[in-house]
Formats: sequence, structure tokens, C-alpha cells
Amino acid sequence: MLEATVKKILQAHVYEAARETPISPAPFLSRRFNNQILIKREDLQPVYSFKIRGAYNKMAQLSEEQKARGVIAASAGNHAQGLALAARQMGVKAVIVMPRITPEIKVQAVRARGARVVLKGDAFAAAAEHAQELMAEHGYTYIPPFDDIDVIAGQGTVAMEILRQHSGPLDAIFVPVGGGGLIAGVAAYVKYLRPDIKVIGVEAEDSACLKAALAAGKRVTLDQVGVFAEGVAVAQIGKVPFKIMRNLVDDVITVNADEMCAAVKDIFDDTRAVSETSGALSLAGLKKYVQQTGVEGQTLLCINSGANTNFDRLQHIAERTELGEQREAILAVTIPERPGSFKKFCRTIGKRMVTEFNYRYADPEEAHIFVGVQVKPGGEDRLSVIDKLREAGYPVVDLTDNELAKLHIRHLGGGRPKQHFDEEVYRFEFPERPGALMNFLTHLPQDWNISLFHYRNHGAAFGRVLVGMQLPNGDRAHVEEYFDEIGYRYWKESDNDAYRLFMA
Repeated sequence: MLEATVKKILQAHVYEAARETPISPAPFLSRRFNNQILIKREDLQPVYSFKIRGAYNKMAQLSEEQKARGVIAASAGNHAQGLALAARQMGVKAVIVMPRITPEIKVQAVRARGARVVLKGDAFAAAAEHAQELMAEHGYTYIPPFDDIDVIAGQGTVAMEILRQHSGPLDAIFVPVGGGGLIAGVAAYVKYLRPDIKVIGVEAEDSACLKAALAAGKRVTLDQVGVFAEGVAVAQIGKVPFKIMRNLVDDVITVNADEMCAAVKDIFDDTRAVSETSGALSLAGLKKYVQQTGVEGQTLLCINSGANTNFDRLQHIAERTELGEQREAILAVTIPERPGSFKKFCRTIGKRMVTEFNYRYADPEEAHIFVGVQVKPGGEDRLSVIDKLREAGYPVVDLTDNELAKLHIRHLGGGRPKQHFDEEVYRFEFPERPGALMNFLTHLPQDWNISLFHYRNHGAAFGRVLVGMQLPNGDRAHVEEYFDEIGYRYWKESDNDAYRLFMA
């Protein structure tokens, strides 16, 4: 099967629509990590993503009768753009079904390339189901985003270019993983010609379907999938990709949202390219690999797979970058409520930069402050700050990895009711579309009282919402049954330290 896949890669039709992208050196990163770091620039494709390769190659294999029927696909964006461009160049009608939460930049890009866009559902699964219904009704030819040997062969041309462009030593290639089409093509070609080169997959930790499949020895479906990196938000690795590369991938690394944000900044610093979060995924994995293994003097290459991101999302990415680089510690510190306490606290911190400070009077004896402190990367310096504060007699809670603190409490810290009352607090992900809030409210019983509500638009596919509710005693045990009916992702936060210290 390996040889057959490589043969298909060599015969792939991609350059009628795609371009051969360069490999850019990353001098700042290379110096910082004591390795030669290279970036394969798939963000420079005509559709700003590698997806054009697979879409065009699949289209090139269709019969005239299949083309005449028109083509259809379900996609959250990059595959849709690739298919729309390929169809326009071949004069074929294209219909793309996209989830309603798809970033507007991707929807408009697909329409601009001549495809008809149908918005359906709040997630990829609903869009895919509707695409199958339209295909059955109108006889369209379905073009899958990753689970197809011709699509995989098209994506595999990325590896063909890498080995041709870089003839020197190459120790590892880091590949972003969603459904597995790209890593299957890259792994097949690289391991056939250069088995000494490691092929390492990188996944978002909340959509790590390949890691789960490798651990189980078979494809599994994740119960939930995170949407921060919507380009790789896939619940199950593709059947064909997994069959090809399950024994070819050397390792799989998972990274979080903060680490992806930091990688977006790194790519910008070295290339002046603005990557999408899934595009920077492989660099985030490369950095984590170096930190975990301590390798030096090696040549490491990552694939910048795309640059389709909403401009207004960059604010959120910038906010999270320092945390992703572990250059900022977010702490809850209790200090005495008396004059001079803040000055004494700052004296204990020393000459470090205080990046954030939130406080509001709440108690005549103690004050809870929400503080951001600049630290050195790696984690040891953060522990040093915490130890120093505790030695000075300050109670400290480390909130650096606390999602509620980073998304909401840092903007609401200090807000408290004037008198005590019981409330349940939940964090939600609402689909970013009109009617989402009303859908939520209409599913709640009329005798529930909303006591807290915080939402902040981050330019992402889903909005982050914090809700506090006063519930009748009888409903407290069944509250999550109502939420399950709504269908939005949620987390109970009533016992969260950040909420307890600053808002309860």
C-alpha cells in the first residue's frame, strides 16, 4: 500500500491550480531553540491553504459525467475554498455546505470563487449530513475533505516538494492533524524515500482524534471536539488516512490554545505571515518537542498549513500569546485590606513587570487581587514567584492554566453581590450566530433567575459565555438535563477558585 500511495503522489495533478511553496528559514526561532527550524509555507497557496492540492487532484480524477453532475462538499472553510477554485478552473458547478459558525472570511472567499454556499447546522457533522442529503437529491459528486486516496495523494505533494527543496539533513517534519489527509500523504512519501526522517503529528489537545486512535489501535470518535482551531476540529480520524499512516507516524504531540497563539506570533516574527491557529499548530508541536526532549543542533521543519483567520480574532490571539509562551503568570493573591498593602506586595514582586491588576473592595480584613506577572519561559520562574510570595505570607492560587480565569474573570474580577445568595455558575460555548442566546434562554425554566452573564466576542466560531443562575431547590439536581437538550458545550464552574475568590 505504501508504494501504491507514493505512486499516486508522483502522478498527482496539483500544479494547474496550486503552486510550489517555498521553505522559509526561521532565524529567531532557530537561535532561541538551538536548532535549525524551517517553515513550509502552505499559507502562500492561492487559497492560503494546502487544501487546494487535494481538492484539485480529486477533481482531476473525475469522469466527464461526474463533472457534469456538479460537485458538493461539506467544509468549515479551507477545503471549501480549494474545491471552489478547482471547480471554477474546470468549469464545474460547485455547492459547498458550511456550518453556520464558519468564519465570515472563509464564507466570502468561497462565494468569491464562484461556488454556491449553503449554511447549515452549528457544527461540521450537521453540515456533512445535509451535504449527503443534497447529493442524494440532486446527484452531485461528493468531494471528501480528507478521507480519499486521491485527496491524500494531492496533499502528499507537500512532502515531495520538501525533500526536493531541502537536500541536506532533516531530522523531523511536524504535520498538523485534523482528519489525517495531509499527514497520511506526507508520512507515506517521506517514509518510503527517507525512513530516517521522523514524521510527527500535532493535534489540538481538545480534538486529538489521531492520538486516541493510535492508543486504542483503531479509529475512535471523540465525544466532544474543541473549536479554537476550527481547521482541525475533527472528531474521528479518516479511515483511509489511518490505514496508510498508522504504522508510519513516529509520534503525536498535543498542544493547547495558548501554545497555538504563541506559535502564531512566532511565525509572524520570522516570516511576517499571519497564520490561522490550525496553521500554526505544527510549530507549536515542534516547540513542545524541543522543550520535552532537549534536542539541539537538529534540523526541524513544520508546515504552516493555512492563513485564513478573521482579523478581529487576532486580539484574542495576542492576549493569549504571553501565556502560551509561559511569559506571564496569572495569580490570585490575598493581601491585607489596609493602606500600604499594595505597595508592600509590589515590593515583594520586585522589578518584575506587572501585566495586569484587578481589585475591588469586598471585605474589611482581606483583599483578593487578580494579578498578571511577567515571568521567564519554562515554568520554573513562575514557581519561583509563587514561592517568594508565599514565603512573604501571602496566600496564592495559580490561575495561569485556569480557562475561566483567562476568558472571563480577568475582565470581571472584583464584581460581587451586596448580599449572599446561592447561584450555580456555568461556562458555555455558544455558536456565534444570531438567535443563539434566545435559543438558550427559551430552553430555561421560567422560574430560573440569571444572576450573572458575561460574553466577549473573540472573532472565533463560538462565543465564550459565563452564566450565573439562581435555581429553585427542586431544579438543582436536574440543571444539566436542561443544558443537554440545548446542545451547547458547557462546564460547571461553581467551585472554581477564580469564581470563588473574585465573584461569589
